[in-house]
Amino acid sequence: MIRKSVGLFALSLVVLATACKQESAADKITDADMQTIEAEKALVGKLPKIELDKEIHDFGTINEGDKVETEFVVKNVGDSDLIISDAKGSCGCTVPEPPKDPIKPGESAPIKVSFNSRNKPGQQEKTVTLTTNTENGRETFKIKANVTPAAK
Repeated sequence: MIRKSVGLFALSLVVLATACKQESAADKITDADMQTIEAEKALVGKLPKIELDKEIHDFGTINEGDKVETEFVVKNVGDSDLIISDAKGSCGCTVPEPPKDPIKPGESAPIKVSFNSRNKPGQQEKTVTLTTNTENGRETFKIKANVTPAAK
């Protein structure tokens, strides 16, 4: 009985010793993985960057029901093409029209923004959010106006 127990114990040690062989993380990284990592490191500084001609446009005092427009000029001061994949106003009264084509490094393009003041009396401040391929992924700017209520 003791002999069987010692035999089973010895067998267990052999199984544990061979089953617990650990691979280090370094053993799992291939040369192809290292090349991919190096390529990604090289691209880190090569992102587009947005520079706006203004952060806020103030329409001043307008009458309720007026439709007003302005333009923001977006310049790509980064190292790769700037892509604006989406542009949204903070409400339906604010409508941005971004460029459809990529903006090359060093080039600029206008973003037309219209504001409909219908049913918007008082001080108004709206945000336009751009979804881009910049490091942040989102860029914002604002419009504002003081809307004089319509006579009733």
